[in-house]
Formats: sequence, C-alpha cells, structure tokens
Amino acid sequence: MPNQEFVFKQFKINQSKCAMKVGTDAVLLGSWVNHPNAKTILDIGTGTGIIALMLAQKIAAKIDAIDIDEGAYIQARENVDMSSWKDRINIHHISLQQFASDCFTRYDLIVSNPPYFVDSSKANEESRTNARHTDLLPYIDLMNGVLKLLNPAGKFYVILPKKESEQFCEMAKENKLFLTKLTKVITRTDKPEKRLLMRFEFTPKTFSEDSITIEEDARHSYTPEYKELTKEYYLNF
Repeated sequence: MPNQEFVFKQFKINQSKCAMKVGTDAVLLGSWVNHPNAKTILDIGTGTGIIALMLAQKIAAKIDAIDIDEGAYIQARENVDMSSWKDRINIHHISLQQFASDCFTRYDLIVSNPPYFVDSSKANEESRTNARHTDLLPYIDLMNGVLKLLNPAGKFYVILPKKESEQFCEMAKENKLFLTKLTKVITRTDKPEKRLLMRFEFTPKTFSEDSITIEEDARHSYTPEYKELTKEYYLNF
C-alpha cells in the first residue's frame, strides 16, 4: 500500500496502524534535539516511534516511549523491534497522566510532538482525533507530567504551532520552567512562521533564538539549512 512505509538512513517506519503518519514536525523535532549526554529519555506520544528511533540513533540512552492509542503502541513496538536499538527502547501503552502517576524515574531528556488542536473541527476517525487534539492530553496535563518527570538538570523539547506555543510558554513561565532555546519554523520563503521548536529547562540560562526555512520557492525545493539539519536521517540528503 502507498504511504505505509517510510525509509530513513538507519531505520524503517511502518505506519499502517497509526492514525498520524510520519510528518515534518516529528522529523524536525527529532533532528533538532541536542542533548548527547542524556542517559534517560522519555518520548511522550510516540506514535510510530519515529522520534524515539531518531534519538536512539544519535544518543546512547535508555528510552521510554509512551502512547495512549493501542494501534500506535503496536506499530511503535514493531518498528522498534526491527531497529538496531530495540534493547534500549521500551514502548508503553499508557497515558501520560497514568505514567506520571506510576513512574519514579526522572528523565534527563523529555521530548514531545503533542496533540495541538484546542478548538477546531475534528476528524471522523477517533484515533486520528486523539492524535491531533488536546482532549486526552490537555496542555496542563503535559506540563504537569514534565514537571514531575524531568530531572532538575534535564531538558524538555517540544514542537507546537505559533498560537498554541504562546499559551504553553505562559503556562511554563507560571511553573518556573524556562524557555532557553527557540527556533521558528518557516515552511517556505514566502510564508510566515508556522511552528516553533522550543527547549525548556528548570534553570534560566541565556536565551537563544533563530529560525529555519524548510523549502525555497517551490515544493520539495529544500533549503540547505533544512538539508543540513536532517541529513543524518533522510535518504536523499
């Protein structure tokens, strides 16, 4: 079937059981994360397992990846089992709320490409709705999970649309979780910024901000900066 398999340089993603397929947001986030010394990683809302696998490729850490959707859980396990890092990645079929309640680990790195639609029309397919909307993972629950599970010296990475990121940043500020790095994502040179890649830490540090443009003036005409960021993963880069 078309679009049911996505091949990267060091691993392969099957996605037939997942409502949300491999997308640019996940690849951006997985490529952008930079914490080579992390020993423990948590991937919240792993979906196909793509971000967990991307991080396993570049960081020699133990990785827990969670998803509330059964199809995604099964798919992620299958993808991890096909990889070279199956001994370092554990997939859990569980909500973040329950995982945070049960878990006593404090993670050096937490990463999430979370549901982000707060108030919009919803897909007919329940699993796709759950993957895209915040009903089952409101931002406050995501924030509380990170606050409980992140090591005091750890880093939390997330990608969100511009409007939703403003709401999340206010919530983080109220909870003394500081934005230390921000990258604005511009899909094409003639478009405004669409997504924000953000890094949060408990200790305020010098704030850095930059931007990345994915395409030039035509579809699939990728910019040198996007190719450089993702070259360890995409076959054609």
